[in-house]
Amino acid sequence: MSLLHPLAAIFGLASLVVAAGYALVALVAVLIWELRRVRAAPLPLPPVTVLKPLCGAEPGLYAHLRSYCEQDLPEFQIVFGVRDPGDPALTVVARLRREFPAIPIETVVNPQLHGSNYKISNLINMLSLARHEVLVMADSDTYVSPEYLRAVTAPLLDGQVGLVTCLYQDVPTARLWSRLGAMYVNEWYMPSVLVAWLFGHDGYVSGQSLCLRAQTLQAIGGLPAMANHLADDHRLGELVRAQGLKVVLSRYLPRACHEEPSYESLRRHELRWMRTIHVLQPLGFKLMCLSFSLPLAVLGLALTLAEPSLTRTAWALFGTALCARLALHFRGRWRGERRLFPDLWLLPWRDLLILWVWCRSFLSSRVTWRGNDFDVGSDGVMRRLS
Repeated sequence: MSLLHPLAAIFGLASLVVAAGYALVALVAVLIWELRRVRAAPLPLPPVTVLKPLCGAEPGLYAHLRSYCEQDLPEFQIVFGVRDPGDPALTVVARLRREFPAIPIETVVNPQLHGSNYKISNLINMLSLARHEVLVMADSDTYVSPEYLRAVTAPLLDGQVGLVTCLYQDVPTARLWSRLGAMYVNEWYMPSVLVAWLFGHDGYVSGQSLCLRAQTLQAIGGLPAMANHLADDHRLGELVRAQGLKVVLSRYLPRACHEEPSYESLRRHELRWMRTIHVLQPLGFKLMCLSFSLPLAVLGLALTLAEPSLTRTAWALFGTALCARLALHFRGRWRGERRLFPDLWLLPWRDLLILWVWCRSFLSSRVTWRGNDFDVGSDGVMRRLS
C-alpha cells in the first residue's frame, strides 16, 4: 500500500505536465494564427457561383444570407436550394431577390435524395444552375464581410491548389445551451485544429466554407462521391488530395451563428461531431482526452497533493494550465464582440461536458442529424435507421 501514494503522485504530475503543456501549445497556436491573418490582396479574380443549401428559418438567416449579396467582387451568382416547397427560408430568399435585383439569384426547390446525406443531396440538386467555374459552398448560418469571396478564391490562382477552406468563429444566441455550444467550438475544437496546423497537419476541411473549381469537383467524381458520408467535407479533402492538389486553410475567418434550444439539442449535436472525429481518426480520438486540459489538471492536482514534496510544482503546473485555459476563453472577447465575464462560470461545466460527450461517443455509432437517425460505419458512411 505504501507504493500507491508515490505512484498516484507520479501519475498526477504527468497529468499536470500534459494539461499545462497542451493548454500552452493551444494558446500559442491560436496567437500565431491570429497574427498571420491578413486581408486578401486586390487581385483580378474569376466570377464565382455561391451555393447555399437552406433548411428552415434559422436565427439571423436574413442577415447571414444578405452578407453574401454584398461581396466586393465584380461578378458572382448565388444559388439557394431547399428540399421543401413550404420551407420558410424561401421567404428570405424572395426578399433578397427584391433587394438585390442586379445579382443573379437562383432558387432550387427539389426534394430528390441522392444518398443519406441530405445536405449533399441538396447541393447536387442546385449544381445544375451554377454558371461559373469557381464554386463556393457555404452553410446558411455563416456571416461574412464583403472581402470574403476575394479571400477564399484568391488561393485558386495557384494551379496546385484544389480546395480552400476556413476556420470559423461561433457566435451564440442568448440561450444558455447556445453559449455552451459556442464555447465548444471556439475554446476547444478550433484551438485543437490549430494545434494540428501548427505541427504541419493539413487534414482539416470545414463544410462551413469550401471553395474549388468545377473542374476539380468533376475530376473527383462530383458531389455524389460524398452523398453517403457523414463527414462529407473531410471526404472532399481526401479526394482532392488524391488528385495531387493542395488543400489550403484560408486566412479569412467567417462567423457562424450557434443556436441550441435545449440540452438535448446540444447533446445530439456534439455527439455527432465527436462520432465524426471517432470515424475519421480512431487512434487520435482515443488520445483526445489529453486535450481536456482543465479536467486533466484538476485530476493531476488532486493526486499530486498527496506527495508534499511535489506540492509547489503541482500548483505551478495547475496555475499554468488554468491561466492558459482562461486565455483561450477570453481571447475572442477582448475586441469587444462579446462581454468578457458572463460565461466564465460555465467554463468548468463546459470542459466536463466535453469529457462526458467524448466518453459517451465510444458507446454508440448512432447519430441524429436534422431530426433523422443514422448509423455510421467505420468507413464514415451513414445508413438511415428506420
